Amino acid sequence: MFGLGVTMSILLGVCLIAACAFEFINGFQDTANSVATIIYTKTLKPNFAVIWAGCWNFIGVSVGGIAVAMGIVNLLPSEALIDQNVYHALAMIFALILTAILWNLTTWYFGIPCSSSHTMIGSIFGVGVAYMLLPGVNAIALNWSKVKDVGLSLLISPVIGFGLALGAMALMKMIFKNKEILFEDHSKRKHPPFGIRTFLIFTSTLLSFSHGSNDGQKGVGLIMIILIALIPAKFALDPHKTPIYLSNRAYQMENVIAKIDTSGISFEDKLRCQLLKVKLNHIHFALDNARNFDSIRGNVNFDVRKDIITVSKEINNLLVKSFDEEPVKISKQDKYILKSGVTYLKSYTEYSPWWVILMVSLSLGIGTMIGWKRIVVTVGEKIGKTPLSYGQGASANLVASFTIGLSTLFGLPVSTTHVLSSGVAGTMVSQKGLKNLRMKTVRNIMIAWLLTLPVTIVLSGSLFLLIRWIIG
Repeated sequence: MFGLGVTMSILLGVCLIAACAFEFINGFQDTANSVATIIYTKTLKPNFAVIWAGCWNFIGVSVGGIAVAMGIVNLLPSEALIDQNVYHALAMIFALILTAILWNLTTWYFGIPCSSSHTMIGSIFGVGVAYMLLPGVNAIALNWSKVKDVGLSLLISPVIGFGLALGAMALMKMIFKNKEILFEDHSKRKHPPFGIRTFLIFTSTLLSFSHGSNDGQKGVGLIMIILIALIPAKFALDPHKTPIYLSNRAYQMENVIAKIDTSGISFEDKLRCQLLKVKLNHIHFALDNARNFDSIRGNVNFDVRKDIITVSKEINNLLVKSFDEEPVKISKQDKYILKSGVTYLKSYTEYSPWWVILMVSLSLGIGTMIGWKRIVVTVGEKIGKTPLSYGQGASANLVASFTIGLSTLFGLPVSTTHVLSSGVAGTMVSQKGLKNLRMKTVRNIMIAWLLTLPVTIVLSGSLFLLIRWIIG
């Protein structure tokens, strides 16, 4: 497999299967998010509903892009992915996957809606922190700017879901005259009326698609971490692109940086320009005359990947200035060359093979069709004291779809579980206030929300150090 020996091929296969297992569990852990409302309101029969949701999760992963996946990959700086001892890289991979699977299964067993996003990201944080504790490691093993963005996204999204659900219910009360169909108990009805039934199916479909386009990308990111860590020569850069084009673009950007008059800029920007020239020069000469990436030996491809990440960050710092900082003098044309060049360079690192997307799509889609009952009951009956109505189900689905879709657009992972749960809670509060919430369930969900990050950070970090110690 990929020119590896038998042992490494087996270990790589085990890692890929484990990653697919995580995405499979993610599917049935989060199934309730997209099918709870249509099952509970008897819009569709359970078997058809989960198959329908599974198909749209599959489509969501397939066409949702890879911005979130790259956000996951970039949480760990490149140095943390590569170790001279490949078994140390395996320790990192197994630690974060085992942690994610164990916590997801534990919360699912107790019927508590839990975020697979929190779980995976907590696992990555734990590995990064543990890596910094290793003897002789001076590097910062977490991309803290990305950590901040991801953390804010995960913390704020449930609050947004709750607030938007309140607003959506208020709007529906103003628009729809038939209050009984939208807001009363419909548990004795066989099916919703045709119009609201169609709307519920539409919002559930949209939520399934959004879930796939965001949560599925986390699995893609996880597999790319595995491939880059174990086979950097093959997957550090997109093997289907041509090295010479990358070399030429780096040379063009280097010439622009060389033209900058450094006499009137800050000391930090002078160092930044010097670093950019070094990195771009390395990219240019490392790939000059190379026909394809497979012909390049050693760690050159991985080193170029690190250069591209550094160049992207430093050019952004050079061009984006706050109001109290003096901007670097550069023509509009040169600024365009640098900005478009960064986009082009990143296209070599921010990619995913088609078969990775297919693996994750199938794993998530199949997982969605299994294990849905526990959390459907929690979402449908145990968040509020009154049964979930048609209007509440449609509002919660619509709000969750919008929030998740917006997060995907900005390349940020978000918790489908907590966004929908908070949306359902918002619709319950809109009916009879806070007294309409079952505080025991809400408390359990909040405890899982608050505990997931610290528990997974400690568990994955401990497993990482333990496995490294065992393998030596």
